[in-house]
Amino acid sequence: MCGIVGLHLKDPALEPRLGEFLVPMIEDLTGRGPDSAGLALYDRGVPDGSLRWSLRGPDAGCDWSALAERLGEDIGQPADVKVKADACLLTVKAPADQVRARLGEIAPQVTVVGVGESMTMYKDVGTARQVCDRYGIEQAGGYQGVGHTRMATESAVTTRHSHPFSPAPDLALVHNGSFSNHASIRRRLEDRGLVFETDNDSEVAARYIGDRLDQGDSLDDAMRMVLKEFDGFFTLLVTSRDEFAVMRDAFACKPLVVAETDAYVAVASEYHALATLPGIDGARVFEPQPEEVHSWVKT
Repeated sequence: MCGIVGLHLKDPALEPRLGEFLVPMIEDLTGRGPDSAGLALYDRGVPDGSLRWSLRGPDAGCDWSALAERLGEDIGQPADVKVKADACLLTVKAPADQVRARLGEIAPQVTVVGVGESMTMYKDVGTARQVCDRYGIEQAGGYQGVGHTRMATESAVTTRHSHPFSPAPDLALVHNGSFSNHASIRRRLEDRGLVFETDNDSEVAARYIGDRLDQGDSLDDAMRMVLKEFDGFFTLLVTSRDEFAVMRDAFACKPLVVAETDAYVAVASEYHALATLPGIDGARVFEPQPEEVHSWVKT
């Protein structure tokens, strides 16, 4: 059992309050996942042509400024850093493959949590409140966010195993449930050259969707292919820079509630996590039906 929350803001006036809205939502689902928590947040703060890297060090003593200086010298572009506890947001204008390769060479102890033009990602072991306080989530702004509270059932309780999973720039997946055939799909993807960082079944779904997108699928089509190829009981929330999409399996036994107003779309595993949102009393509230994909696009 895990908890999923998501918020897609339609009204730009609400964007400075994204973290303020998300923190009570994810905290309300601590009982569904006390082992670890994570969030992916989307904003408009990255300069054109740059990527923002969400990095995590082995401890709070990592010298991020020295790393940024070394990276900037190696790739010939200045790198900017913003430090939060043991995490760092590093922004640099350079191709993703080049930066990832250099980070692996000069700082192998650093974990790449996520990367994107709009996305920042934080995840860690601990309760939702602990993780949100550690990384200052309540003060964060943006136009979209997803969160997850994890109760580990099939793999270790570590930061790497925590959700969200991000298989590609600006792409994030959170999952409640389990896949029974993930091992065979993992082997097939590995045979095609895809690399996995954990033994978590949710990572398989994330990399499968990322691979489908690389092959030209839309996000809706990629999620429908999950319904076709994955066995199990699951609810997924997947976000990209422009899209916000949810889906439940054929049995729909893993809960999800959607609330939509003119100002936002909000989702949660349980309705009480939505109860503090402004205008919730007037929202259109529904549960996605089995094998339905619901998606919204940022305008």
